[in-house]
Amino acid sequence: MADYHDDLRLAHVLADAADATTMERFKALDLKVETKPDLTPVTEADKAAEELIRGHLARARPRDAILGEEYGVEGTGPRRWVIDPIDGTKNYVRGVPVWATLISLMEADPQGGGFRPVVGLVSAPALGRRWWAAKGAGAYTGRSLTSASRLKVSAVDRVENASFAYSSLSGWEAQGRLDGFLDLTRTCWRTRGYGDFWPYMMVAEGSVDICAEPELSLWDMAANAVIVEEAGGTFTSLEGAPGPSGENAAASNGLLHDELLGYLNQRY
Repeated sequence: MADYHDDLRLAHVLADAADATTMERFKALDLKVETKPDLTPVTEADKAAEELIRGHLARARPRDAILGEEYGVEGTGPRRWVIDPIDGTKNYVRGVPVWATLISLMEADPQGGGFRPVVGLVSAPALGRRWWAAKGAGAYTGRSLTSASRLKVSAVDRVENASFAYSSLSGWEAQGRLDGFLDLTRTCWRTRGYGDFWPYMMVAEGSVDICAEPELSLWDMAANAVIVEEAGGTFTSLEGAPGPSGENAAASNGLLHDELLGYLNQRY
């Protein structure tokens, strides 16, 4: 089995640098915010954090490719770092502390199935939290590699007893999945609209049992996917394709995954 310890250590170094940059501008009165063509916001901190990470990777892993939300793809090859400099930019802009830098390393699947995430790190400095995982080595949370506790998903095996987290209603309606989504919320024990990276980390921690989002990009999912899976959970597209391979996501403790997909693929 491949050893990703050095890559994971590098991911922590990258996150430390990004955290310093993003926290310096968080709640800044003169924060510069622009609107991208897809009408989502981007701040100077998003751009600065991604540029910083790219610079570190160019020196530490010059042969690896990089895919980032703000600056696209650079390089080719069997290894690709996937970066979301600030996941939750709308929260960042409004001073809500629920945002994070997402860093993942993906490798070409030897069986020809595209790329798969093998290292993932999610750092939420305004919450004082960090989560990470490497393929085959488990998932952890803590302040550093040497001060961490292992993550494990919940053992809840009935939707009626499950806590379900989601981002918003609009995307479900646009895809014709709203009725199934609402049926699921009515059946579950508890629902909360946490949004962005946080529901996936809570699935990995076992404090939430299922979560899903209808519209995502690879950089929103890659780090989350390996952390959930290494914590013992399941991460797929809404259609059930494994990993962050679609443009949406469903994550669970594994025991509830088929039921989760069943609700979200109901058609009326």
